[in-house]
Amino acid sequence: MSQDTFIRQIEKRMEQSFQNFHSEMSAIRTSTASTSFVDNLMVNCYGASMPLDQLATLSTPEPDTLMIQPWDQGLMESIQKAILASDLGLTPSNDGVIIRIHIPPLSEERRKEFVKTVRKMAEEARIAVRSIRRDGNDKVKKQLKDKEITEDDQRLLEQNIQDSTQNFIKKIDTALEKKEKDLTTI
Repeated sequence: MSQDTFIRQIEKRMEQSFQNFHSEMSAIRTSTASTSFVDNLMVNCYGASMPLDQLATLSTPEPDTLMIQPWDQGLMESIQKAILASDLGLTPSNDGVIIRIHIPPLSEERRKEFVKTVRKMAEEARIAVRSIRRDGNDKVKKQLKDKEITEDDQRLLEQNIQDSTQNFIKKIDTALEKKEKDLTTI
């Protein structure tokens, strides 16, 4: 395997870790309505569990309102049950055609709780990226030991892995900073 391919594989794994973190973090609500709160909310319907965004049109007509328009009106009750059962703390109202959710402002205590949760998620993402770095470095050392690469190649690969690690940790920190700002801004 070429060195470029090797580095691309490592970066792909790091990107996946970042995307997982970003997806989890976007589900943490702020005081402003966002469809990401409920995008991946699982709804029991048709004998299976499906993400809400595959069952309805989601929109935010106002900064404090989330609107859900199911494609099948028979799913209204299932969608409402899924929202109420989630840990989002949201109460949907149903007019028979559209489900509206008013997003109340977060209390100071709830904001602090969410900030702690997001920081924990970020640390887990950083750990995942560092673990990928360790795996990559172990593979490089094995290749050197098996005489598949030279010491110069080893140093170059390890430096590239370290650069990728720093880039992804910076992306995680930037996303965390933005979410913390969203959570603490009233």
